[in-house]
Amino acid sequence: MKVSIGVSNRHVHLKKEDLEILFGEGYELTVLRPINQIGQFASSDTVTIKTSKSEIPNVRILGPVRPYTQVEISKTDAFKLGINPPIRKSGDILGSAAVTIIGPKGVLNINEGCIIADRHIHMTPEQQKELGFVGIEEIKLEVDSIKGGIFDHVKLRVADNSYYEVHIDTDDANAFLINDGDEVEIIK
Repeated sequence: MKVSIGVSNRHVHLKKEDLEILFGEGYELTVLRPINQIGQFASSDTVTIKTSKSEIPNVRILGPVRPYTQVEISKTDAFKLGINPPIRKSGDILGSAAVTIIGPKGVLNINEGCIIADRHIHMTPEQQKELGFVGIEEIKLEVDSIKGGIFDHVKLRVADNSYYEVHIDTDDANAFLINDGDEVEIIK
């Protein structure tokens, strides 16, 4: 069975209070374009993420606001920034890497919140049942490209409002020469 790939570039999720520190009181994210996950969007708003070693400007904020602030980067970004964030599920930020987030109106130093997102596949509970994945926490994917191979440890993310899609970061996409929207084969 096949599933499409969503390549996730570095991005930031912000809680409301932190958005206001960075952009000003009462600020609301501006929708640039919707993303496939229902109710979520890429905003036209960007920030700079910084460490004592380096910085990365123009990092997109994804909306809507969340109950936590999180920075998702690739391992390549981590090398540039001189940090070693853990590979985690989105929202699992306890004890993760520290970074500084710079917006047009303010600066936010977060002591934890920077992660490398794990590979994961979004699906609804109905899709989980149809695909025979009830009780399964992770799967493997086969990539058929000129640099094909196997993605191991792809975590299942099951929620009612999910759009059926695999999310990988830019390092994974570049290593296998695959693009956003390409399809891969699920193997158990």
